[in-house]
Amino acid sequence: MASQDGYTAGTAPRRSDALSARALRRRAENTLRRQVIGSKRKLDDLSLAAMQQNLHELRVHQIELKMQNEELRRTQAARESLQARYFDLFDLAPVGYCTVSEQGLIQQANLATAALLGLGRRALAKQPISRFILKDDQDMFYLHRKQLFATGNPQSCELRMIRKDGSQFFAFLASTSALEQNGLSVLRIVLTDVTERKRAEDELRIAAVAFASQNGMVITDPKGMILRVNPAFTRLTDYKPEEVIGHTMAVLKSGRHDSSFYQRMWKTLQEKGHWQGEIWNKRKNAQIYAEMLSITAILTPDRGVIYYVGCFTDITDDKEAEAEIHRLAYYDPLTRLPNRRLLHDRLHQALAAASRSGLYGAMFFIDVDNFKELNDTRGHGVGDLLLIEVAQRLRGALREGDTVARQGGDEFVVLLEDLGTEIAEATALSKRMAEKLFQVIDRSFTLNGHEYQCKLCIGVRLFGKHDTLEDLFKHADLALYQAKNAGRNTLRFFHPNMQEALDLRSALEADLSQALERRQLQLFYQPQVNAAARVIGVEALLRWQHPQRGLLLPHDFIALAEATGSIQSIGLWVLETACAQLKVWENDERTRDLKLAVNVSARQFRQPDFVTQVRKALEVSCANPACLKLELTESLVLEDVQDTIVKMRAIQRLGVSFSMDDFGTGYSCLSSLARLPLDQLKIDAAFVRNLSKKGNDATIARTIITMGREMAMNVIAEGVETVEQRDFLEKHGCQAYQGNLFSRPLPLEEFEEFVKRRPEGILVP
Repeated sequence: MASQDGYTAGTAPRRSDALSARALRRRAENTLRRQVIGSKRKLDDLSLAAMQQNLHELRVHQIELKMQNEELRRTQAARESLQARYFDLFDLAPVGYCTVSEQGLIQQANLATAALLGLGRRALAKQPISRFILKDDQDMFYLHRKQLFATGNPQSCELRMIRKDGSQFFAFLASTSALEQNGLSVLRIVLTDVTERKRAEDELRIAAVAFASQNGMVITDPKGMILRVNPAFTRLTDYKPEEVIGHTMAVLKSGRHDSSFYQRMWKTLQEKGHWQGEIWNKRKNAQIYAEMLSITAILTPDRGVIYYVGCFTDITDDKEAEAEIHRLAYYDPLTRLPNRRLLHDRLHQALAAASRSGLYGAMFFIDVDNFKELNDTRGHGVGDLLLIEVAQRLRGALREGDTVARQGGDEFVVLLEDLGTEIAEATALSKRMAEKLFQVIDRSFTLNGHEYQCKLCIGVRLFGKHDTLEDLFKHADLALYQAKNAGRNTLRFFHPNMQEALDLRSALEADLSQALERRQLQLFYQPQVNAAARVIGVEALLRWQHPQRGLLLPHDFIALAEATGSIQSIGLWVLETACAQLKVWENDERTRDLKLAVNVSARQFRQPDFVTQVRKALEVSCANPACLKLELTESLVLEDVQDTIVKMRAIQRLGVSFSMDDFGTGYSCLSSLARLPLDQLKIDAAFVRNLSKKGNDATIARTIITMGREMAMNVIAEGVETVEQRDFLEKHGCQAYQGNLFSRPLPLEEFEEFVKRRPEGILVP
């Protein structure tokens, strides 16, 4: 190896030659000095022979000096050549060389090192090499250097280094120690960038892991000949490696794809270098299965495609799941009928067909009557059974090619096509189909061993070539709305006049949203009396003083308030107003002990903070809780019995009592009813109205009275219009009455005047 000054061993001039040359020169100079200058003898005395001898010697030595000078020049040229070759090797080497002091400072670095570290050679000098080593790997270099100096043996390591610009690379360091002329130890380091090698190793490891994955993998040559398969290939196809290597992928062909399929596959591979798709293949045992296959071409710049790598998974279960997903996406999971999404697709097709053919079609919106009550009282399981049975009967009644779909909840849609070119004919056929549907549903259902009668309401919208899907849904829904208002087993066709009614409803909805703010709502009060005709309480009844339509009763707007959600704010206003009125009545002995009944809607009661609302209303008004009675409907209290009981007991602890309104109109479960903390049952006016007629209403009324007595509840009858009705109820033990026989609902001022005119509180019908 070259020394620091560039010479190699044995190339320096010999010391003896240099000394003899210098001695010869001194000898010649002294001789001339003695003979010419230093000698006192004259020149004439110098013998000719002596001069010739001296001259000869001088010439000989001159020749020797020339030869020695020539040797020196050759030696110097060799030295310079060696030095140039050393610097070429050091500076231009393809790997980095650097010398590092024992303290870790860079002393020398070649051009490759400077390029690797992104810093000039001068800037590298005296820089600590640790500056260019990733912080997490500096301990590794410290041990590397320590072991080198401790043992004197060459050391190597791999670590991550940092360039000036902050980028990182993997480096291989091969180091030896050396002793400088000054006696100090240094490290001579060969520095190599091995980033690409590390990446290749990582890719090989990843490839090995991928090849051992659970996905089947196969490698073929450019002609499709199988070269290698992984264990998952054998597991998925049952073929061992030796059974397929050397064969083409045709060994797996299922026969379900024609030649054009494979031609398209190979064309895509050649053009794009990749193909992915679903394919049916065959296992060794001839079983056909579906797989998701991905084929990738492995390319090189000079040789083109060298391999094809195929990766596949068995998706047979996925294909079955896909069919199930399709069913879930397009069919109702409960009834197995087309759902709204598939219905829309078929309606689009039906409208397009009607536009081409000129034939009318019809869409039925169907609602199952009283389904919510069945769901609330018998449970969702029984409700689901009814929906399944209804779906089967509707489907069985239709023509082949007609569609019945479940719109959601208890609503169904029937789509009829090809009903003729005349609207009268289409109307007649639609009526005939509606009557058939009424008949099949009118037969009783057996649900969990219990008989149940079911009715339908149907809204019909005929359609032709100029109709749109949006109009179809809007108008059919409006027709159904009209049918439901008309009663059970009712059919209504859409008529343009219905749109006017819909517009009026929309306007009413807009007005209702501002009714509270504009102080258009008010409470009317209807007295409640005992058997002695003494006023013992009063029911607060809501009225809306509409600026254009006059005084509106609850049946004109409460359903709308329920649908829009404004019932919550309206209900809170009623509660707060009633409590404030109770406080005012405390100042008058004639009204001080009256119980004020307030109706509570289902949406209001189900609010999580309803108990808090009642408490705050009482606290703000300072009203006597014992004078407040909340009326709940039968369907409300049985919707979620446990939640209902918790809320009722919390409110009862405030001192408030409860009455069940419209009792007997639903499907009460007596075991659930017995758990409710009720104080009163209210006989619905529908039963009272028909007491004088033959039928079950009188029996139901007597049963309710008996039930209330047995359960220690007070019973009140509403809608009492005649003395005969009162006498019947009184005869069978009813304790309280409410109705126009005693007084119609009155505005506040009239009610207070009414009470003042009867200081004893006695009403004489």
